[in-house]
This record gives sequence, structure tokens and C-alpha cells, in this order.
Amino acid sequence: MVTAPASLDRSSWFARPAARDWTCPPAPRDVAAFHRTLPGHAPTPLVELPSPAAELGARRLFVKDESARLGLPAFKILGASWGVHRALCDRLGLAPGATSLAVLRSVRPDVRLVTATDGNHGRAVAAMARLLGLPADVHVPHGVHPEAVAAIKAEGAAVTEIPAPYDEAVRAAADAAASDPSALLVQDTAWPGYERVPQWIVEGYSTLFTEIDEQLAEAGAAPAGLVAIPVGVGSLAQAAVTHYRSGRSAPTLLSVEPDAAPCVLASLHQDRPLTVETGSTTMAGMNCATPSTLAWPVLRAGLDAAVAVTDASTARAMRDLADLGVPAGPCGAASLAGARAALAPDRRPLLASGHEETIVLLITEGRAANPA
Repeated sequence: MVTAPASLDRSSWFARPAARDWTCPPAPRDVAAFHRTLPGHAPTPLVELPSPAAELGARRLFVKDESARLGLPAFKILGASWGVHRALCDRLGLAPGATSLAVLRSVRPDVRLVTATDGNHGRAVAAMARLLGLPADVHVPHGVHPEAVAAIKAEGAAVTEIPAPYDEAVRAAADAAASDPSALLVQDTAWPGYERVPQWIVEGYSTLFTEIDEQLAEAGAAPAGLVAIPVGVGSLAQAAVTHYRSGRSAPTLLSVEPDAAPCVLASLHQDRPLTVETGSTTMAGMNCATPSTLAWPVLRAGLDAAVAVTDASTARAMRDLADLGVPAGPCGAASLAGARAALAPDRRPLLASGHEETIVLLITEGRAANPA
């Protein structure tokens, strides 16, 4: 991993339409079936918004509203649930397809779940620990809203606050897990030597895209022409690329990052993974300095476009979405801010044709997940 110097030119835009030609194998087919066994499971809404469609010059525009997913205000529980399930089955020598949550609860394994988070992933891991009757320790970097920290504690997890950025919190969690034989690290970013659990977490996100396909078909709007994806370390974007580059349709895939932490965008410009200097941003869940090593090769090959957005543009998007009845948090609203930036007149011609047919914005969190 290369560290980007402070003087690196952070261009706020990257486009490569040829990425639509790249292909890869699909995610496992049993993930969605597992999610259907979880308490309170239901597909999240795909809501059509005609006014942003008209603004952006799209035939139709939809938002995938993840503000209420399995009782939590963000999509992260999809990855955390599958990742925890697979990791526990692996540790206990159980067959994942034949092992339910009830079976795992009855086993009562001597396991403590450990992770680092800038908000939503940690709460999701804590929720899974509560469902399974397991202890959890969540490491939280500086900059996470106190209400988000309180929500993690309310799930029953212990919280270790790290007075440093997200990458340092990840290192602290990994060190803590390595020093405790009972600990099981459930982290949603990968590094050399730690990739199996992050891969399972990425697979968990595939349910979101399977739902979108089905919902667009029901609305007579399939296939997607452009999908805007909020990005931190890139795991959700990895799941998006895997889904859409393994199927029959090949939409434009747009990653959206805060201009205070554009690690994927900077890496795409330099054609190698970089660690960038991060700043303060309301998009706390995306304030990440380094792309996941698991995600990077997939993003490098399969992303059409990437854009960085400001806190001000995201705040405007939050207000506009709220007026339309969509309770997006800053990270979720980033997808609308990113689409606006990417579809500007000087950038739009660089995107592949067909992107304006059906636009899908991933609203990855509700306002309750990360109060601005």
C-alpha cells in the first residue's frame, strides 16, 4: 500500500466507461435465503422519485431506502449477519447451509466478537452478538457521533474509543483480537492475511442488489442504467461490481466518496491502492483512508466512474430527500450528491450510453444512523 503525499492532486472525478466490459463470477446464491431466516426480514423499499429524475435528465430514478433494514438504520446488517454466521460456522466446524441462528445460539460458543467501526458496521455486529447471546467489543475512532456510539452500546456491546482515525481503530481491534484466543474479528475491510471474513461480509451485501433487480422488474424499469454507491473502504462497491459484472446487464457504476477521504478515487487516478490523509466530514461512515485490499482489484477493473462530494452538497441532498419523504443520513444522501456531480454537462458525455434510462441511488443509511 502506497501512502499519498499531502500534495497529491485530488481530482474530484474519474471516468472509464470500458469497465462495463469486465466480467467476474457471481456471489453465492445461498446468501439471500439465509437473510430470509433472520427475525424481521423484509426487502427494503425501492422508491421512485420523479422530480430528481427530471433534474438529472433520467427517464426514471429510484432510491433504495436502507433506513430500516432488519431493525437497524443502515444496510450493514446484511454483511455483518452473513459474515458472523460464516465465521462462527467456520470456527465451530459446522456446515453453514445446515446451521441456523437457533443452532448457533444453542451451542453457546466461547466467542467474543470484535470489530472496529465508524458507526453502522459496529452496531450491526453488536446486534448479531445480541441475537446469538455473545459478548462483543467495538472499537470506535474519533469523529463518530455520540448518538451512534450510544446505539452500539444499547445493543449490549462494549465500546472502546480510539482517539485516532478509522484505520487506527481497525488496527487496535485486530491487535485486541489477536491477543485473545476467544476473540473472533469480524471486520469489513481486508488486508494481506485477513480476507476470508471480509469476503463473507461483501457476499452478504449481494442481497441488496438481488432485491433491486426484482423490484425494478416489478416496476417495469429494469435494467438499471446507473447505480450510485456511497464508498468508504469499498466493500459495498465491491459487492455492486460483483453483482452487475456477473449478470446480463452492465450499468454504469458510480462510486461516491467524501472529498475529505477519497481513497478509492485517488487510487483509481494513480492505478494503485493508496492511503490518503483524511479530514473531518459529516459522512462519518465513509471517512476511510485506505481501500480494502479485497475490494481494490475489483473496483479497479469494474468501476465506470468515481466522484468526490462536499459536506455542503450532501447536506443539500439530505434536505431534498427529506422533502420527498426519504430519511437519508449523510452517507446515504451522498449518492444523490454524487449523481448530481457526475451528471454535470462537462462530465456526462464521458459516461457510457444508457446511463440515463434508470438511475438507482443507494440510500445506505437513515438519519438515525449518523446524525449530522
